Amino acid sequence: MKFDNFTTFTDFVLLGLSARQDVQQSLFALFFLVYSLTVIANLGMILLIKLDSRLHTPMYYFLSNLSFCDICYSSTVSPKMLADFLSKEKRISYNSCALQMYFFSAFGDIECLMLAVMAYDRYVAICNPLLYTIAMSKKVCIQLVTVAYAVGFVDSAIHTSFIFRLSFCNSNVINHFFCDIPPLLSLSCSDTSINEILLFTFSTFVLGYSVVTVLLSYCYIIATICRMNSAEGRHKAFSTCASHLMAVAIFHGTLLFMYFRPSSSYSMDTDKMASVFYTVVTPMLNPLIYSLRNKDVKGALRKVINITLWHG
Repeated sequence: MKFDNFTTFTDFVLLGLSARQDVQQSLFALFFLVYSLTVIANLGMILLIKLDSRLHTPMYYFLSNLSFCDICYSSTVSPKMLADFLSKEKRISYNSCALQMYFFSAFGDIECLMLAVMAYDRYVAICNPLLYTIAMSKKVCIQLVTVAYAVGFVDSAIHTSFIFRLSFCNSNVINHFFCDIPPLLSLSCSDTSINEILLFTFSTFVLGYSVVTVLLSYCYIIATICRMNSAEGRHKAFSTCASHLMAVAIFHGTLLFMYFRPSSSYSMDTDKMASVFYTVVTPMLNPLIYSLRNKDVKGALRKVINITLWHG
């Protein structure tokens, strides 16, 4: 991407989560553990789905894409944040800041849309089981994932290009631990009204579409489950949705708090704490939620462990 910027700075300074050296060392140990678990758990989920033929279904195809997205999403932020914990000068170059924002925004959008696609998949599986193999064919699944990635990358390109055309002439100190849109807008000495309109419009479209799709899907799912005569059938149907509902509630709840609360309650310190949750913690929780509450995943994991121990 080419940016026609008018900035007088060649880099930015990230204030991070804390200025105290002793606290930063403790935070490094904590977030290094979290990031390591994120990569291992999500990579493990992808490999598990690839290795076990019983998991070669649309639901797990989408889950493997969600895990890939979580790795990329967290990796745009965590490595730089970890390096800054051990560095006195927490600088990030202008171009690196733009790239970080671009990929963070893109994978954030993709995760939103992937959760919506997974909700639609559960709706078809429970409400229209006879049409499931047709409605969720391999071609349809690939198309849904492709659209999610395309929307994410295009939306992010628009935001990033418009933000890095702004002039940053007052300060280059970002009160955050990564290059997010709101703190960069607050630094600009240009008119940011167009950026704010774009942010609100596209955030409302992506997040709103995802939330509405999830809510409508689960309204139909709950209605269908309530009409089931078998208690065992109701329990089985709900158990396949519980993990997804939990992941949606955690991710969407934090984003709604971040971007759709009243401006009077805006606080950068509060934003940083919320950002830690959805950029670092949530990508770690997703594979744990799906593995702990899913019999198929637990069964596949036991099978892989048994084979490993047997050959070992």
